[in-house]
Amino acid sequence: MARIAGVDIPRNKRVVVALTYIFGIGPSKSKEVLKNAKVDESIRVNKLSEDELKRLRQEILKLTIEGDLRREVTLNVKRLMEIGSYRGMRHRKGLPSRGQNTKNNSRTRKGKKASVVKKK
Repeated sequence: MARIAGVDIPRNKRVVVALTYIFGIGPSKSKEVLKNAKVDESIRVNKLSEDELKRLRQEILKLTIEGDLRREVTLNVKRLMEIGSYRGMRHRKGLPSRGQNTKNNSRTRKGKKASVVKKK
Protein backbone atom coordinates (compact mmCIF):
# COMPACT_ATOMS: atom_id res chain seq x y z
CA MET A 1 0.00 0.00 0.00
CA ALA A 2 1.15 3.50 -0.82
CA ARG A 3 1.05 5.92 2.08
CA ILE A 4 -0.05 9.47 1.35
CA ALA A 5 -0.95 12.02 4.05
CA GLY A 6 -0.87 9.33 6.74
CA VAL A 7 -3.44 7.17 4.93
CA ASP A 8 -2.79 3.81 3.29
CA ILE A 9 -4.39 4.02 -0.14
CA PRO A 10 -5.29 0.77 -1.95
CA ARG A 11 -2.71 -0.49 -4.43
CA ASN A 12 -4.88 -2.12 -7.09
CA LYS A 13 -7.26 0.78 -7.68
CA ARG A 14 -6.84 3.64 -10.15
CA VAL A 15 -5.14 6.67 -8.61
CA VAL A 16 -8.16 8.92 -9.15
CA VAL A 17 -10.29 6.54 -7.02
CA ALA A 18 -7.59 5.70 -4.46
CA LEU A 19 -7.07 9.36 -3.52
CA THR A 20 -10.72 9.60 -2.43
CA TYR A 21 -9.83 7.35 0.54
CA ILE A 22 -8.24 10.44 2.09
CA PHE A 23 -10.72 12.46 4.17
CA GLY A 24 -11.32 15.78 2.42
CA ILE A 25 -10.55 14.59 -1.12
CA GLY A 26 -13.52 13.72 -3.31
CA PRO A 27 -13.65 12.76 -6.98
CA SER A 28 -13.35 16.30 -8.37
CA LYS A 29 -10.56 17.33 -5.96
CA SER A 30 -8.75 14.08 -6.81
CA LYS A 31 -8.83 14.89 -10.53
CA GLU A 32 -7.60 18.43 -9.82
CA VAL A 33 -4.67 17.15 -7.71
CA LEU A 34 -3.67 14.64 -10.41
CA LYS A 35 -3.81 17.33 -13.10
CA ASN A 36 -1.63 19.69 -11.06
CA ALA A 37 0.84 16.89 -10.27
CA LYS A 38 0.89 15.84 -13.95
CA VAL A 39 -0.07 12.23 -13.19
CA ASP A 40 -2.33 10.15 -15.46
CA GLU A 41 -5.77 9.38 -13.92
CA SER A 42 -6.05 5.89 -15.40
CA ILE A 43 -2.79 4.54 -13.94
CA ARG A 44 -2.98 2.13 -10.98
CA VAL A 45 -1.37 2.98 -7.64
CA ASN A 46 1.07 0.06 -7.75
CA LYS A 47 2.35 1.29 -11.16
CA LEU A 48 3.23 4.77 -9.85
CA SER A 49 6.89 5.73 -9.85
CA GLU A 50 8.57 7.29 -6.81
CA ASP A 51 8.77 10.62 -8.64
CA GLU A 52 5.00 10.60 -9.30
CA LEU A 53 4.27 9.70 -5.67
CA LYS A 54 6.52 12.52 -4.51
CA ARG A 55 4.69 15.03 -6.75
CA LEU A 56 1.32 13.77 -5.48
CA ARG A 57 2.40 14.14 -1.85
CA GLN A 58 3.61 17.70 -2.48
CA GLU A 59 0.33 18.61 -4.18
CA ILE A 60 -1.76 17.09 -1.38
CA LEU A 61 0.23 18.95 1.30
CA LYS A 62 -1.29 22.18 -0.05
CA LEU A 63 -4.81 20.99 0.91
CA THR A 64 -6.55 20.91 4.28
CA ILE A 65 -7.22 17.20 4.83
CA GLU A 66 -7.59 14.45 7.46
CA GLY A 67 -7.05 15.56 11.09
CA ASP A 68 -6.89 19.31 10.40
CA LEU A 69 -10.12 19.21 8.38
CA ARG A 70 -11.93 17.07 10.99
CA ARG A 71 -10.84 19.51 13.71
CA GLU A 72 -12.01 22.47 11.64
CA VAL A 73 -15.44 20.90 11.05
CA THR A 74 -15.97 20.07 14.74
CA LEU A 75 -14.92 23.59 15.74
CA ASN A 76 -17.41 25.04 13.23
CA VAL A 77 -20.22 22.93 14.70
CA LYS A 78 -19.23 23.91 18.26
CA ARG A 79 -19.22 27.58 17.23
CA LEU A 80 -22.74 27.26 15.82
CA MET A 81 -23.90 25.63 19.04
CA GLU A 82 -22.27 28.30 21.23
CA ILE A 83 -23.79 31.26 19.39
CA GLY A 84 -27.21 29.61 19.59
CA SER A 85 -27.99 29.69 15.89
CA TYR A 86 -30.82 27.59 14.46
CA ARG A 87 -28.36 25.09 12.96
CA GLY A 88 -26.50 24.93 16.26
CA MET A 89 -29.73 24.15 18.14
CA ARG A 90 -30.53 21.36 15.65
CA HIS A 91 -27.04 19.90 16.21
CA ARG A 92 -27.52 20.08 19.98
CA LYS A 93 -30.90 18.29 19.80
CA GLY A 94 -29.55 15.67 17.39
CA LEU A 95 -31.95 16.57 14.58
CA PRO A 96 -31.26 17.20 10.88
CA SER A 97 -29.87 20.70 10.40
CA ARG A 98 -30.42 21.18 6.68
CA GLY A 99 -34.20 21.51 6.43
CA GLN A 100 -35.25 17.89 5.98
CA ASN A 101 -38.66 16.74 7.18
CA THR A 102 -38.65 14.84 10.46
CA LYS A 103 -42.24 13.58 10.78
CA ASN A 104 -41.58 10.18 9.20
CA ASN A 105 -37.93 10.19 8.17
CA SER A 106 -34.54 11.09 9.72
CA ARG A 107 -34.28 7.89 11.78
CA THR A 108 -30.48 7.87 11.56
CA ARG A 109 -30.26 11.33 13.08
CA LYS A 110 -33.01 10.94 15.69
CA GLY A 111 -32.13 7.38 16.71
CA LYS A 112 -34.18 4.23 16.69
CA LYS A 113 -37.36 4.33 18.77
CA ALA A 114 -39.44 1.37 19.96
CA SER A 115 -42.47 0.87 17.72
CA VAL A 116 -45.91 1.22 19.33
CA VAL A 117 -47.95 -1.99 19.40
CA LYS A 118 -51.62 -1.47 18.43
CA LYS A 119 -54.40 -3.46 20.10
CA LYS A 120 -56.77 -5.41 17.88
